[in-house]
Amino acid sequence: MPPAGYFYELAYCLMTPQSKAAHADAVVGLLRACRFMESPFDAQNLLRTKAHYIRFHRTKARHLLAAHAQMQEISNTLSSKNDALSLREWLVSNVNGLGMKEATHFLRNIGRNDGLAILDRHILRNLVRYGAIRRIPTSLTRKKYLQVEQKFVEFSHKVGIPLDELDLLFWSMETGEIRK
Repeated sequence: MPPAGYFYELAYCLMTPQSKAAHADAVVGLLRACRFMESPFDAQNLLRTKAHYIRFHRTKARHLLAAHAQMQEISNTLSSKNDALSLREWLVSNVNGLGMKEATHFLRNIGRNDGLAILDRHILRNLVRYGAIRRIPTSLTRKKYLQVEQKFVEFSHKVGIPLDELDLLFWSMETGEIRK
């Protein structure tokens, strides 16, 4: 995948936390139309538009510019033979705005997640519903994320549904949508 493709997937994952996925998708479409990758700009006004509002638009606009500036390093790292776990750790440590969930989401969207779990509220609710975990954690530290991720992997094996498919199933059951 060329760096521009990586960038727009990364932009999507930077926009989704605490914002609607449909809004993040719309914003990425607008960033593409404005050729953000070729000519970056402060996207605050774009992110705060009511029709596709992105929470924390000031911070996320800064993250977009920072990610753009790092794109060559990010692309080089993604082109390495590193496994998904190492790539996620690198992304979380080096790309502002990416936590464990967002980094995993990005890796899944570019086809590099190799069994890592995207633990959002939709997934966590279903893990509780089906007894894989007792309760939704009040916070997801790195350590807690890894523990819950392992329980999700075990549940996936137990029910015989691949993790990525189970993730999509849980997400669509909660939202009524199928999205990336």
